[in-house]
Amino acid sequence: MVQRADINSVLSDIRSLRSQMQQNLRIEQGQSVRGRIDGPRQVDQVQETPSFGDMLSKAVNNVNEVQKNANDLRTAYDMGDPSVDITRVMIAAEKSSVSFEALTQVRNRVVKAYETIMNMPI
Repeated sequence: MVQRADINSVLSDIRSLRSQMQQNLRIEQGQSVRGRIDGPRQVDQVQETPSFGDMLSKAVNNVNEVQKNANDLRTAYDMGDPSVDITRVMIAAEKSSVSFEALTQVRNRVVKAYETIMNMPI
C-alpha cells in the first residue's frame, strides 16, 4: 500500500510539473503573438521555468536524501537504537527503492527519447 502511494505521488508531481511547463509555454506563445500584433509590451513579472537539467538534478538529490535516510535508519536499527523500529526501517527502505526505480525509469525514457531524436533523418 505504501508503494502505491509513493508511486502515485511521484506521478502526481511529474504531472503537475508538466502542466506548469505547458502553461508557461502557452503564456510565452500568447505574449509572443500579442507582441507581434500590439507592438512591444513590457512584462511586469518574469516567471522563470526551471530547466530540465535543474529538475533532473533536484530529483537525483531528492532520491539521494531518501536513500541516505533509509541507510541511517538501517544503521541505527542495527546498532540497537530503541527509538527505531523495524517498520520504520522497512518503510524507508521501500521508499528508497521505489524512488530509485522511478528515477531509473525517467532516465531510461530520456535515453530512449535521445536515441529516437538521433535516429531521425535530417
